Amino acid sequence: MNALTWDQREQIITLLAEATADPTLRAVVITATGKGFCAGADLRGAPAAAPAAAPAGGAGERVAGDVARMIRLGAQRLITSVLDCEKPVIAAVNGTAAGIGAHLAFACDLVIAAEPARFIEVFVRRGLVPDGAGAYLLPRLVGPQKAKELMFFGDALTAPEAERIGLVNRVVPAEELEATARAWAERLAQGPTRAIAMTKQLVNASLDTDRATALAAEATAQEINMTTADANEGVASFVERRTPEYRGC
Repeated sequence: MNALTWDQREQIITLLAEATADPTLRAVVITATGKGFCAGADLRGAPAAAPAAAPAGGAGERVAGDVARMIRLGAQRLITSVLDCEKPVIAAVNGTAAGIGAHLAFACDLVIAAEPARFIEVFVRRGLVPDGAGAYLLPRLVGPQKAKELMFFGDALTAPEAERIGLVNRVVPAEELEATARAWAERLAQGPTRAIAMTKQLVNASLDTDRATALAAEATAQEINMTTADANEGVASFVERRTPEYRGC
């Protein structure tokens, strides 16, 4: 069920950082194989914490701050790597997304789910507080009351219901998931990459800022974007009545 290991988490973080830095990479898809998208952290195998988060008080001894450090360096780093990636990120959810797996999907810019997919805020079933930015993401996506319902009960949410409440952009038959995600990614990759990156930043920041700050950020983003080749191409193609050919710069 693709329970998340330390190695897998670090690989995802690295790949997202590389996507940001590589101008030839213009869209990202996060998906999985098998029956599950991600069943959460791998609690039965190696801990999903960074080595630096090992107990500081000696072998087997935990001291205050160890768990918080583990969460900051682990689950929170994973989610922020998605939110901060300067390329659009699509989640193609093929099956169950539970715990940090659900939050990994919710952090993506667009979410496509196969019909059998389910989303589970599984933490309460284990007597745990949600981590991986769940209490930050969910209220912003579905509102505080629905977020509390999902987190308090931990019931499985079907893909159609997730689409209905706004957690998922589109639900497709399982056999169409890969093709749909690829089509969306290719469409994004043909777009004005820098404009999309700045739009992503504006939207992600909008719910944490006041109106004056948001409008100032918008004006600054537009100022910066107008210096890009893609912005010039977009205007030129409109004037010349032709399809724009964006290069991502």
